[in-house]
Amino acid sequence: MATTLLAAAPAPTSSRSSSRQQHAVVPGSSRLVAVRRSSAFTTQRGSRRSARQSLSTVAANEAAKAMGGTPVPKNSILVVGGTGTLGRQVVRRALDEGYEVRCIVRPRLSPADFLRDWGATTVQADLTDPSSLPAALVGVSAVIDCATARPEESTDKVDWEGKVALIQCAQAMGIQRYVFCSILHCDKHPEVPLMNIKYSTEQFLASSGLNYTTFRLCGFMQAIIGNYAVPILEEKAVWGTTDATRTAYLDTQDVARMVMAALRSEAAIGKTLPLAGPKAWSTGEVIELCEKLADCDAEVRNVPVWLLKGTRAILRSFQWASDAADRLAFAEVLSSNESFSADMTETYAVLGVDPASVSSLEDYLKAYFDRILKKLKEVGASSKQSNFYV
Repeated sequence: MATTLLAAAPAPTSSRSSSRQQHAVVPGSSRLVAVRRSSAFTTQRGSRRSARQSLSTVAANEAAKAMGGTPVPKNSILVVGGTGTLGRQVVRRALDEGYEVRCIVRPRLSPADFLRDWGATTVQADLTDPSSLPAALVGVSAVIDCATARPEESTDKVDWEGKVALIQCAQAMGIQRYVFCSILHCDKHPEVPLMNIKYSTEQFLASSGLNYTTFRLCGFMQAIIGNYAVPILEEKAVWGTTDATRTAYLDTQDVARMVMAALRSEAAIGKTLPLAGPKAWSTGEVIELCEKLADCDAEVRNVPVWLLKGTRAILRSFQWASDAADRLAFAEVLSSNESFSADMTETYAVLGVDPASVSSLEDYLKAYFDRILKKLKEVGASSKQSNFYV
């Protein structure tokens, strides 16, 4: 069956494709998905990719045979992307709830020692090397996929080829639950490569036969700290746009709690659910809130949306800069006066989560600034931002 799935997994459309596109219906979906037929995916490259993924499928089948009738603990999970902003919170939450947690890590100069210190097990594997994946899945009952390509990585190799191989391995090895973290409104923006890939992966997972749950995420509150809170405290410029785009931010700890709730909910199987915060905020409103809590004025430098579009158009003309152009395409969407928020009624009901237990951005940032400003007082720090030190 895994071989059949591989044949049914055409590469998603790229915004930088220049040749003709044909349309195919993904199994289990009535929506037409454009199938990329471009120079970026030549027959030679496609055959190499198929060969790598076929090897991973064969390895998964062999691993499954070797396991035989060995029972797999229901509380054993694999977290993909465990070192990321969301993934590490999922790891901590799962450990706190008594799960046996395994994390995929790649060989690198900065090892993921903190995951082992918390009590998780790590295994070396890489989404860009499908043959390394089957061993990571041996002995686990559920997969939680929080991974996405880093800015310096190829979204095609990580978020498409790697995820297809991971899903095929999970199917071949009889994984009982699969949770996939996607992006809100990814189905509305096929012109953005990352969002198109996420949506195509959603459909591929839905057609796999696995007991899956897909979460479509908005922004994380943690990103606001580095983008706005810290620069304001350090009296540095913050960057924004003049558009009216609004984002319903969520604390990653709340996201992790709802992700783990999905594993316990039979009603979550086969569902695609949004995860959005209680309120949608514009960039200007976020900056104003940070200014209020820090008791200072920020130096705001706005980037015109036309500049983002122009920069992307220039980068697309250079093959070496195509991935950067794709990232800017995502930035364009985040500056397009769209509201990245969603009705959470069904999500709360399916997961059994009390809406009142979800943190608001005001409470999250107040707790952060109170904690930081208290530490500054304790060490006798000084700043022209405020006179509370003297």
